[in-house]
Amino acid sequence: MSAASAKEFTETELIVCAAAKMLARSRTVFAGVGLPTLAVDLAHRTLNPDIQLIYESGVAGAHPESMAEGIADSVVVSGAEAVVNMHALFGYVLQGGNVDVGFLGAAQVDRYGSLNTTVIGDWDSPKVRLPGSGGAADIMANAGEVFVVLRRHDPASFPDELDFTTSASPVRAAEQPDFIQPPGFGVSTVITPLGILRRRDRLGELELTEVHPGVSVEQVKEATGWDLAVAEDVQQTQAPTVDEVRLLRDEIDTVRLYLR
Repeated sequence: MSAASAKEFTETELIVCAAAKMLARSRTVFAGVGLPTLAVDLAHRTLNPDIQLIYESGVAGAHPESMAEGIADSVVVSGAEAVVNMHALFGYVLQGGNVDVGFLGAAQVDRYGSLNTTVIGDWDSPKVRLPGSGGAADIMANAGEVFVVLRRHDPASFPDELDFTTSASPVRAAEQPDFIQPPGFGVSTVITPLGILRRRDRLGELELTEVHPGVSVEQVKEATGWDLAVAEDVQQTQAPTVDEVRLLRDEIDTVRLYLR
């Protein structure tokens, strides 16, 4: 495959390609549909043929024959290695320590990697009500680590304090002396339209480690609602290759369901 960088690519393609590269050594990925599914599929085709995709609907070892529109889409079962009930999926597969990476989306992320997918604004009079946790709180607590993808990066999506904590970072549990510490690391990586944030310490804060082409460190800091830590050796994200863009457009998401 050609490693030449593509001359033209979209913001979404950049995010998906960056995420796919991070899955090069992961075995099992618990992911929702959308950008996480695109990233897993791309990683499978380019870097990691042994990667296993798990859907919240109970499908393990998923190999859908076409792009799924939701976790309950019947296409996710096509070619699957196993379909199990919720007790087995969450009790054995996830809580049994068999998931390397949980791949989530969020409306808000705080400095410690806690996520809000419940409500924007005041609980009693919200601006927006969101779907809630689904399996995200369990994934946060039990996956080896969690990747998060956001389509925006501004102080509203990265606030100093979440409007609501749906999926708590291990840091929140550590603040409560009577709480049991979850086995998972929590959020290790956040990929946004501006760059990549990582949390190196299980009880530490996110820090900026990569900026996307054409983005400065100051732009990312100004778009974040707290004083964002910056790594000493901030790198530039590798641009998508010609082959990666071709695969995404011509084979993976041919109907542009998520590529936009």
